[in-house]
Amino acid sequence: MDLRKLKTLIDLVSESNISELEITEAEGKVRIVKGGVAAPVQYVQTVAAPAAPAAGAAAPAGAIGASAAPAPAVEAAPVGHAIKSPMVGTFYRSSSPGAPAFVEIGSQVKEGDTVCIIEAMKILNEIEADKAGTITQILGENGQAVEYGQPLFIIE
Repeated sequence: MDLRKLKTLIDLVSESNISELEITEAEGKVRIVKGGVAAPVQYVQTVAAPAAPAAGAAAPAGAIGASAAPAPAVEAAPVGHAIKSPMVGTFYRSSSPGAPAFVEIGSQVKEGDTVCIIEAMKILNEIEADKAGTITQILGENGQAVEYGQPLFIIE
C-alpha cells in the first residue's frame, strides 16, 4: 500500500466518527485505530458517561447517568431480533435521497429482503434481513455513521 493511500485513510478516520478501520490487500494488512474517547458515540457513550464525569462532579454525573442509562438500556435490549451492521460506514434508509425508505416501522420483511444501505469507501452495500418478521424499531438515522456490530433494526 503506498504512502499517499495510507495518509488518505488516516485522514478519513480522523475526520469521521469511525473509531477503527482495517483493510486487507494483496500487499498486506493495515489497521488504523483512532485514539480518543469521543469516537464511539451512540452505544459506548452510555457506558463511559457515568465514569468520565464522576471524577469532576459526582452529583451531576449520577443525575446524568441515571436519566441517560435506563433509556438506552431499554432500547439496547428490546424484545426481538437485531439486524446489526456488518461493517463501518454511513447508514442510508433508501437507495437515493428522494426515494422511499426500504422499510418502515411495521413493515413485514422476509429473510434476504434489503432493509438499508451502508456506504463504505464509496461502495454502496445493501444490507439484508437475516430473519423474517416485522420491523418494530429503526435504530439508525439516515446519513449517520455506524460501526461494526451496531444494531440498526429490531425484528419481531
